Amino acid sequence: MFVDRVKIDVKAGNGGDGMVAFRREKFVPNGGPAGGDGGKGADVVFQVDEGLRTLIDFRYKRKFKAPHGENGMSKSMHGRGANDLVVMVPPGTVVKDLETGEIIADLVADGQRAIIAKGGRGGRGNKRFATPANPAPELSENGEPGVERTVQLELKVLADVGLVGFPSVGKSTLLSIVSAARPKIAAYHFTTLVPNLGMVDVGDGRSFVMADLPGLIEGASQGVGLGHQFLRHIERTRVIVHVIDMSGSEGRDPYEDYLTINKELEAYNLRLMERSQIIVANKMDMPGADEALQAFSEKVGVDIPIYPISALTQSGLKPLLIKIADELEETPEFPLEEVLEQEEQNTVLYKFHAEEPEFEITRDSDGAFVLSGEKIERLFAMTNFERDASINRFARQLRAMGVDEALRKRGAEDGDTVRLLDFEFEFQE
Repeated sequence: MFVDRVKIDVKAGNGGDGMVAFRREKFVPNGGPAGGDGGKGADVVFQVDEGLRTLIDFRYKRKFKAPHGENGMSKSMHGRGANDLVVMVPPGTVVKDLETGEIIADLVADGQRAIIAKGGRGGRGNKRFATPANPAPELSENGEPGVERTVQLELKVLADVGLVGFPSVGKSTLLSIVSAARPKIAAYHFTTLVPNLGMVDVGDGRSFVMADLPGLIEGASQGVGLGHQFLRHIERTRVIVHVIDMSGSEGRDPYEDYLTINKELEAYNLRLMERSQIIVANKMDMPGADEALQAFSEKVGVDIPIYPISALTQSGLKPLLIKIADELEETPEFPLEEVLEQEEQNTVLYKFHAEEPEFEITRDSDGAFVLSGEKIERLFAMTNFERDASINRFARQLRAMGVDEALRKRGAEDGDTVRLLDFEFEFQE
């Protein structure tokens, strides 16, 4: 099964909690605080494995949760940081955040790694809070929560050459002859439902990867037929081989087919028309194909080379393969690099969001004031409410952020309920 798009949930590890402890040893006066810090939570890391070809593994496991950091210990011992959770993906995988649309990573090279969800830092132990004014603090932090997000993985096939054309023009037959690939071949449209890859040996020491991509029809750029399922994969090919049924066996005009396919490629992505394109006139063994080729050549123009072949009788293949190999040598890697650069620019643009406020105040139907916001919720999660010193510190942090003043402006009075996540507090002047 070829799977090229899937949605998964990832959760990085939480940082370990800091500890409140004191040094108590015989004959050692004024031992002081000795609570260690918590360890860092594990990151969720995606790494490219060139041995993978599809995202099929993610069909059966959709949740990835990294381990938490170890809690701090007494005697000033820090907790151990957790080992990163490494998830293997095939080359050509694009990772997007479903909530923001941000492109988190574009993984193309074997061994390339990207942090998809960052683990939380460990909480500080009470040794970190010692000051001359408070040399023995009973204060510590909980670990920072790890990032949790839902991401979409999209696979864009990495091939040197992509075969495009209407259904049933002979793309799969051509791939099966020039390589060891065995795509499904049948006398009906859309026999090929997923991309098929094959390694082609030219015979002069050169070789390349060819992809047989599902057939295009008019309106594919708007999703008609297999639509974007196909067009997504052509973005990464360096040379496009446009296969045309020159015999007109399907009742279509070859020149109209040529114009229609190029129109769909251009509508999907203008940069596709900048790629090297080789026109292949297939089914030249059929009656009337020679006359149709002559008429087609006059309409296209003499400057564009056309390679007549017959995939069925295997005639004309050698000159075609040599031409493709020559084009690959002359075509630099710039199409792929430009795609990556463009997507990196998109990633940067996505990151320039308007600065979010530190907190927001709303009212529930029962009249309670509700506090929300990423920063204030993170402070809350890292506060150890089992100790009065930590609670007092949290109250001071809220006051410094302006929460008290904002509540007063919203009309909060003594005894009013203030809600933060699943917890409730009482507002006091």
